[in-house]
Amino acid sequence: MSWVYLIGAILTEVAGTLSLRVAAGGRRGWYVVVVGGYVVSFVLLAAALQEGLGIGVAYGIWTALGVALTAVLSNALFGEPLTRTMVLGMGLVVVGVALLELG
Repeated sequence: MSWVYLIGAILTEVAGTLSLRVAAGGRRGWYVVVVGGYVVSFVLLAAALQEGLGIGVAYGIWTALGVALTAVLSNALFGEPLTRTMVLGMGLVVVGVALLELG
């Protein structure tokens, strides 16, 4: 169940961050979604930790996958650039998190 909580934490954090992009563009009502996304994300991250995930692994996966997913979705939704260098960096982060999990 801890992984389900962690996946939920990642998805709600990404939703909050993408909503921040919309809110910063002048749609101030989206700040409600931003706050809700971050609050739910932290609650789910805490639940994942209570279920036994280590903080180093959970936080590493949460941040790495959150950054990667946000970059990909911001490219798709907002047309923000996603260069080969950025994709390479995301790959290195994923490898680093995998090594953290294995270590």
